[in-house]
Amino acid sequence: MMTKVQREAGTGCLYLVATPIGNLEDITLRAIRILKEADMIACEDTRQTQKLLQHYGIRKEMVSYHEHNELTRSPELAIELEQGAKIALVSDAGTPGISDPGHRLVTLCLRHHIPGRWRPPGCRRKSSCSLDSCRRGRARAGRRSVH
Repeated sequence: MMTKVQREAGTGCLYLVATPIGNLEDITLRAIRILKEADMIACEDTRQTQKLLQHYGIRKEMVSYHEHNELTRSPELAIELEQGAKIALVSDAGTPGISDPGHRLVTLCLRHHIPGRWRPPGCRRKSSCSLDSCRRGRARAGRRSVH
């Protein structure tokens, strides 16, 4: 999956990175920095993410992570994280975990005490909603469940 790079055990981290909905320039500087610094980007659709990365001149290894491979890909990514990889998880648009793939990987990370950074969503409330939906296995917006 990844090229073997010497990493210190336990230094891996999962970043849930919010991506623009529509205009490619509607992204935070922190999100761009995380995408540049990550060892790998797990994305819902590599073709969509490639457009974003090309727009910002980012060249990174991408791996598909979507509803059809989430069950098998999550453990593979968790192993990479345990070996010290820094992985950015992005959806096609918006924040991963809010009606997008992500909850299985976040659940595995929580279970295995793998550090995660649920940023940069546009606001803290979205971040909490994303984390809450991942913990519960479904998306939530405020007090209503989104199915």
